[in-house]
Amino acid sequence: MATQSLYRRYRPRRFSEVRGQEHVVRALRNAVINQREGQAYLFSGPRGTGKTTSARILAKVLNCERPVDGEPCCECDSCLSVERGTSYDVHELDAASNNGVDAMRDLIEKASLGTPGRHKVYILDEVHMLSKAAEAALLKTLEEPPPHVVFVLATTDPQKVSETIRSRTQHLQFHLLPMDVLEQHIRWLAADAGIEVTDAAVQSVLRQGGGSARDTISALELGAASGGEAPEATPLDEFVEAFIEHDPGRALAVVAHATAQGRDARTLTEDIIRHLRDCFLALMAPELVQLSAEREAEVSAQAVRLGAASIVRAMERLGEMLVEMRHAPDQRLLLEVALVQLTHDAAGADLHSLMSRLERLEQSVATGAAAAAPGKAVPTDPATGRATIGGRARRETSPPTNSAVTTSTHPSQSGNDTPTPSAASAPTVAATNAGSDDDQIPALFETKVRPGLRGMAKAIYMGARVGTMSGGSLVIAFAGEPHRVRAEEYRSDVERALAAAAGRPVSLSLVVDHGTTAESHDDNVVQLKRAEPAQADEDIDTGDLTDVPPDAIVSPIDRLTQAFPGSEIIDERT
Repeated sequence: MATQSLYRRYRPRRFSEVRGQEHVVRALRNAVINQREGQAYLFSGPRGTGKTTSARILAKVLNCERPVDGEPCCECDSCLSVERGTSYDVHELDAASNNGVDAMRDLIEKASLGTPGRHKVYILDEVHMLSKAAEAALLKTLEEPPPHVVFVLATTDPQKVSETIRSRTQHLQFHLLPMDVLEQHIRWLAADAGIEVTDAAVQSVLRQGGGSARDTISALELGAASGGEAPEATPLDEFVEAFIEHDPGRALAVVAHATAQGRDARTLTEDIIRHLRDCFLALMAPELVQLSAEREAEVSAQAVRLGAASIVRAMERLGEMLVEMRHAPDQRLLLEVALVQLTHDAAGADLHSLMSRLERLEQSVATGAAAAAPGKAVPTDPATGRATIGGRARRETSPPTNSAVTTSTHPSQSGNDTPTPSAASAPTVAATNAGSDDDQIPALFETKVRPGLRGMAKAIYMGARVGTMSGGSLVIAFAGEPHRVRAEEYRSDVERALAAAAGRPVSLSLVVDHGTTAESHDDNVVQLKRAEPAQADEDIDTGDLTDVPPDAIVSPIDRLTQAFPGSEIIDERT
């Protein structure tokens, strides 16, 4: 003969034995004591919180021969028959499997018949599964039931119950049990059942139960079958640590470990989301966290390290994967892809991944953490902000190149100590870097300062060429003197933006290149090459000239079409 499960053996028989639902118990007991019980109730809440149990206790007390202070005696024939499931006064119906209109019509016909007791109680479990036709058939009876009939509707999803049904019932909401209440109950139950469990086992079953009394008792029973030791659970903390450390290998290892234990990918994903929700609540509303005090402290510390934005992003991404898993042939693969995207920013294409990569890049630029070796900065291309391949070797072997340019220094920063070179002096634009901090200034100007400029300042400086640091100033080269003069008007704004990005004042040295035909990048240095002198004019024989083929001439309309592929030219005159 099979042994009765613990959750059935210790199912509450009276209202006073129901744990964690004092608001429900108080409302039902007062209704019975004052003989003002309702004709229809709606019990809603998570699974394993006592909805069906409370409905049976209500059915017992409504037909009890000797009720005491709103409680059933649990000794009379009526109470005992309800507990055995043989009472003619109590009818339980699973709406999930009896959700058709025929089942409701049969129930309605029987409801009008008499009963041995004072009340006939109908308990409809999972009522949200009823079809529309069945709800319509039940609606009229709920609105005007026979005086001796009481309906108790139970559901885990009250939002799916139609408004017309809910408006005709007294809605009582059941909650998950607080961890301290549930822990006290589990320890009492284990002692009463003669089960020896360790503290670690108790904490493990509490985590598995998640506030559901039935799920927690079932986990305790499994632990008892294992010798009272804590069952091996999936280390969900490892996933959070992988998110914090950006370690995809760590997350994939936990998935492999859980799969080896027999956990399916969908259940594991739900567990991760549930754990992330605890982290999120630990930041936003700690009083809502359903964990023990010790566990809550651990989760709160993890949540602070991970941050609210990353927690929300992880929950959203894993939630999307749950939807995709419904029709996926390999659910584990989807979970692993999501974990790699969450732990490795380069694998993610969303805005959060890009912002995380940019933030770390900015931190590296600001702190000089991009150095590959002590005292040697990694050369970068100012046009892209990326490291230049072989740039360090070229910088160590290639000498700087001089060119004839005209420089101009802001009057407020020139003084007597900063001379203004002329074209005859032929200063060196590509000067030797003054240090690792100066090495980063050109790239910083390219990646942060220039894109952040606004209005005319952005338009003027966008066409300039960024040089290197020379004499403590950043060299900016313009194509002509008018361009450079116009740039002087916005010098102070640009220098303020550069100082904010660099964390220290940096002046600009605005130069004009009088004879430049090309530029070459060596590390962060723009080298301006002198144009070759123009050759003397040669005599041209007009007889040797030929007409250019018509198809070789590109019209402005054709150039626009080439610049914007897929565009269409519309003639407004037609």
